[in-house]
Amino acid sequence: MNAVERADVVIIGGAIIGSSVATFLASRPDFDGRIVVVERDPTFRTSSTTLSAASIRLQFSTPLNIEISRFGVELMKHPERYLAVDGEVPEIDFVENGYLFLATDAGLATLEHNHAVQRALDVPVALLTAAELHERFEWLQTDDLAGGSLGLADEGWFDAYALLQGFRRRARSLGVEERVGEVVALDRDGDRISGVRLADGGRIGADWVINASGPRASHVADMAGVDLPVRSRKRIVYHVEAPISLGAAPLTVDPSGVYFRPEGSTYITGFSPRENEVDPDTDDLGADRAPFETFVWPTLARRVPAFDRLRLLDAWAGHYEVNTLDQNAIVGPHPVITNLLFANGFSGHGLQQAPAVGRALAEWIATGNYETLDLAPLGYERIDRNAPVRELNII
Repeated sequence: MNAVERADVVIIGGAIIGSSVATFLASRPDFDGRIVVVERDPTFRTSSTTLSAASIRLQFSTPLNIEISRFGVELMKHPERYLAVDGEVPEIDFVENGYLFLATDAGLATLEHNHAVQRALDVPVALLTAAELHERFEWLQTDDLAGGSLGLADEGWFDAYALLQGFRRRARSLGVEERVGEVVALDRDGDRISGVRLADGGRIGADWVINASGPRASHVADMAGVDLPVRSRKRIVYHVEAPISLGAAPLTVDPSGVYFRPEGSTYITGFSPRENEVDPDTDDLGADRAPFETFVWPTLARRVPAFDRLRLLDAWAGHYEVNTLDQNAIVGPHPVITNLLFANGFSGHGLQQAPAVGRALAEWIATGNYETLDLAPLGYERIDRNAPVRELNII
């Protein structure tokens, strides 16, 4: 029989969210407990972190999401402040080209609402008319557009794998232990989780358990008898080559939900499901190329005429862990099982929100409060109350 271990904190999931929590908690001078991160796949080959489009923005519709990403930008621009180990800093390669959200007449009011929220928080963003869009981006077809919102700074994309490895290396340097294994059960004792059980028969007792298991979040929550409205949804990324260069183009989001951005001398593109379109729960990661031919490419060629001669190079799929209540993260303690913490349901925003969420949960464990950003509005209580916190800017 395997001996029972003991840890102060067990984190289920070692991708960007779990590694961020571990790093920020281990960095605190007021915490000296044992932290164990349990990860099923140390290669992260199918992780949402490594298969994402790896982008960050401030153009959200809710002030809290703006502030969450603002700290993410701080870390991207200054990784030496948070992730240095023996003077070495991960090369995150932050490309600060901004986001461009386009709108027809039907979407202009939402764009203007979001712009007002963003400017109230001093987000560097410009609301442009169709004529101004055409003048700034001569490659853009604007005849059906009413306007666009352009991020002028603090938005762009980066190397997700380098960021993940930077967090992991920093966490290990601070004494965080990584365990390859699969959590198959949670031991619940009344209003507490007393430990986790692993597929190899091992058990780790814990004072705190953090669910950072990405698309498997609801499965882990089920182990504690908790209903978590997080589902695994597939998103396909297409890698394409174009006969022209658009220069330092922003990540551009068409009103249809199709997006594209430069990737070196090439481009990546994809789409969000359209309203009322079926978006099934799935564990599948097959990259179907049919949507590219029937929807994505025609949309791109309409918006950027030079894209009518694209060449598809590759395609891959990753998972969004979608919070079906409101597509916002679920963060913090369960209201009854108070030592069970959630960091789930990021709905495509996990990479950019990982730094702030990791810092916040570290604060909660060490002090019982949020010290920097108050993430209580994203707590599980709203799930019980069926009180969604709506985010209008979803990609």
